[in-house]
Amino acid sequence: MFLDGHIALITGAGQGIGKACAFAIASKGADLIVLEKNAEALGEVTRELKQSGYGVTGHVVDLTNIEELREIVGAIQKVRMIDILVNNAGFDRPGTSDKIDKKDFDEVITIHVTVPLTLIQMLLPDMRRTGWGRIINLSSVYGAIGGKGEVAYSTAKAGIIGLTKSVARECGKDGVTVNAVLPGLIRTPTIEAFMAEKYKREIIADTPLGRMAEPEEVARVIAFLASDDASFITGAALPVSGGWGI
Repeated sequence: MFLDGHIALITGAGQGIGKACAFAIASKGADLIVLEKNAEALGEVTRELKQSGYGVTGHVVDLTNIEELREIVGAIQKVRMIDILVNNAGFDRPGTSDKIDKKDFDEVITIHVTVPLTLIQMLLPDMRRTGWGRIINLSSVYGAIGGKGEVAYSTAKAGIIGLTKSVARECGKDGVTVNAVLPGLIRTPTIEAFMAEKYKREIIADTPLGRMAEPEEVARVIAFLASDDASFITGAALPVSGGWGI
């Protein structure tokens, strides 16, 4: 599972699954480029990575500003060839199908689908040219089973599964694999701060393993998919959910 000589771009790496991914992939030898909107969180994670001896460059960027995103990544591409992409960044705007605000819906679709597509379009040509690339997209169990009051998030996470499978079909012959990971209930700062205990208990009760996961348990799967140990896996939508949603 060594990734020496590779460069990984990870979005939303300031906390939770994204931060765990940064450490998991860096521990395999890859250099990192991390994108994060929160400057304080970005500074902390890059400092921790450097203290651990890992190569990392951080950029503060509002990913939903597509032009800003293109400018920053385009500048990086002029000096570094990125061959691992982890589309992790995301947020939620809860709402039912009859009441969801269109602006909220559009924002969720942008961060979960438009941003990954933009980065794929930018990075895929170099991956194809060199004959090696790894793209891992973060979906969710909600993308497979839906969620009450989560119409925007569930729709977006289903969309990233469709994007994953389509791109996998298109670029497999070029040596590029594209996979999606579907986390279940993960102990991230966002979940801890904003999800009511009632809903946590309901999900855990429907999870065969009977608990929520730590971010590192998802990150290890993503690091595996980025490696040559996963060289014959593409187009997969892999649940990391403790059995929730089966």
